[in-house]
Amino acid sequence: MDDIDRLRHLAFNQTAGNDPAPGCPADDWMEAALDPKTVALVRLGALVAMGGGAIPSMGALTDEALDAGASVSDVVDVLFAVLPIVGTARVVAAAPRLALTLGHDTDELSGRTPAQW
Repeated sequence: MDDIDRLRHLAFNQTAGNDPAPGCPADDWMEAALDPKTVALVRLGALVAMGGGAIPSMGALTDEALDAGASVSDVVDVLFAVLPIVGTARVVAAAPRLALTLGHDTDELSGRTPAQW
């Protein structure tokens, strides 16, 4: 199944319970061709875009990204990458939750002045 067919299936909400294309296992067409690290970072960005999610959800996606080879800088860069799209409020709300998932206490963040950053 080519990309246009995949888009067609999505456009008509044909994502479950449908016969696969000839020669394709049932759900193979729905699998992203991206590497696991990129998938985890994209999902983390989507979670921030949706409003940040709960710390356990963010933690699971952060762990998934780190386990797939992302660095802490890659994870933090997700916030900067989505900032122009989702806005400052969503990113500012997500930053302390992301810090907690990376093992940093939010008191560490608030105890510094901008000159100490």
